[in-house]
Amino acid sequence: MTDKFIFWLAAVFAAITGTLFILKEGWLAAMGVHFPILMIGNIVLALVTLVSYSTSRKGLTAENPNVFVRSVYASTLSKLMLCVVGIAAYVIANRSQVSKATIFILLFFYLVYTVLETWQLFRASLRHKKPE
Repeated sequence: MTDKFIFWLAAVFAAITGTLFILKEGWLAAMGVHFPILMIGNIVLALVTLVSYSTSRKGLTAENPNVFVRSVYASTLSKLMLCVVGIAAYVIANRSQVSKATIFILLFFYLVYTVLETWQLFRASLRHKKPE
């Protein structure tokens, strides 16, 4: 990966982590958010986004353009299903103490990482010119 995706991913991860630690005692505690779940979700989403991006990036260099489309669909679907499974596991493990705010914040993290990945893939596709 010769582009700056890893830099942007690290910057977004650091920004989210820093914001969580700043808001831990105040706003997040007042909402009843489960802080360890947010941290685990942030780490997992960052790692899954890295794997998803590298898969899609390999598809971009393939000879057949359908490989890129399939790799983007597969990575997006796998990331979304992982989020659904993670949220379901959280709900099942904490039936009596489920925090809706925690779930919505995790979905916001998913959105942020997906926008970052899509933005970087778009930029990479503009730079990538196939010989005709």
